[in-house]
Amino acid sequence: MTDQYDLIIVGTGFASSFFLKSYLEKAGSNKKILVLERGKFHPYTERLALKRGEKELQIKKAGQTYSTDAGKIWVFDPNFGGSSNCWTGCTPRFLPNDFKLNTLYGVGQDWPLSYEDIEPYYIEVEKIMSISGPEKTPFPRRGPYPLPAHQLSTVDSLLQSRYGDLYISQPTARASKAVGNRGACCSSSVCDLCPVNAKFTIENGLGHIYEDPRVTIKYEAQVIGLDTKENLAKSVHYIQDNFEKKADGETIVLGANAVFNAHILLNSGDANPNTGAGICEQLGVFARLYYNDLDNVGGSSIISANGYMMYDGEHRKNHAACIIESFNTPFIRNEAGKWRKLSIFKFIYEDLPQKENKIALSEDERKPKVIYNSHSEYAQRGIARLPEDINKYFGFLPIEKVEIDDYSQKTEFHVCSTTKMGLNSEDSVIDKNMVHHKYRNVVVLGSSSYPSITPSNPTLTLSALSLRAAEKYLL
Repeated sequence: MTDQYDLIIVGTGFASSFFLKSYLEKAGSNKKILVLERGKFHPYTERLALKRGEKELQIKKAGQTYSTDAGKIWVFDPNFGGSSNCWTGCTPRFLPNDFKLNTLYGVGQDWPLSYEDIEPYYIEVEKIMSISGPEKTPFPRRGPYPLPAHQLSTVDSLLQSRYGDLYISQPTARASKAVGNRGACCSSSVCDLCPVNAKFTIENGLGHIYEDPRVTIKYEAQVIGLDTKENLAKSVHYIQDNFEKKADGETIVLGANAVFNAHILLNSGDANPNTGAGICEQLGVFARLYYNDLDNVGGSSIISANGYMMYDGEHRKNHAACIIESFNTPFIRNEAGKWRKLSIFKFIYEDLPQKENKIALSEDERKPKVIYNSHSEYAQRGIARLPEDINKYFGFLPIEKVEIDDYSQKTEFHVCSTTKMGLNSEDSVIDKNMVHHKYRNVVVLGSSSYPSITPSNPTLTLSALSLRAAEKYLL
């Protein structure tokens, strides 16, 4: 007899966990929930022991990739907590205009909801993650961040003096002071596994929801597809211990990443031409600015600031928006007497989803095929302007020389836009509440839902969307 559940959730990363948290708070005490996690649970203490060389573990972790002929890689962590195990903890909000890209600038696709629709859920996620952030920001927000902002470096302070609210201490899930079971950020720049547990993870922040008696979690259980009939999904097929198994669910939530959400739907016979189409992410370019008579010291976290001078405005009609990250990793200029006369910035550009970049089926039902040609000309036009923009926005500093990397960042670790949200099945896969247009009991979460991507990190927004999706689904 097939096991039956009120709710089946795929994955335990940000998207799934924030949905489950909200669901548990609002659903009845008699609900029966199954969570299927393709990886294992490796506790933080075990990961630390592995890092110190004190323990031998076989952990499939960040670095497992899907490559394409274009040399592009897509990185993910296939274990409990997903990308929370390896993320850096950058949590800027999107700007209001990011949701109206086509209406305002004639490019990309508008979102079917607005900044105002998401803002209450931003506040809730920021409280759960104990975000450290500044008093003033370029995006509207009500009330202060839960924790005080991280300190700026010398050069950051000069830039903030010049640009005001367009240059701020980065909002981040790296705690600026000890909170709960998390220590204060130690600025050691080993954020993939924070040595003081300062960074929010699913384990240290939401691990308790998986101990709820209503929840059954199965590990090493890879979901491969759904049984569908008419406008509903009836059951989930998954592989565990090399056996294919099945579970029936009244509601099914896909909270894997943008590669596997699309792949599961394609394996299920989803014929919507938008399903799998548009895989993309931001593009990052590093630049090093060398100074005369200016020592760059201070800053209390790995990425000390975000710059918005190149982000929003009429230029988005022609070329991509860019957010600036000030990297405060341990560095030294290898010239006598000039040890600290250096800044490292990363310029991160938005891209536009393109239908020819897509997820497709392969001969192996467990392994998707990723077809990727290149990023858009829109993004490339933004990158091509970088020398000019550095001179425009940083030229007041005593710059001796500038070194700009060729575009060589193979990934920004953000996989987006393969199950876009929109108004109908002609332009998207899911609606504004993240419910599949055809299969009305299937909720599809995460950054795969993004109809357009912004320069900003996607995690805070996708977590807020998960809280909203759970609330709307249970209304």
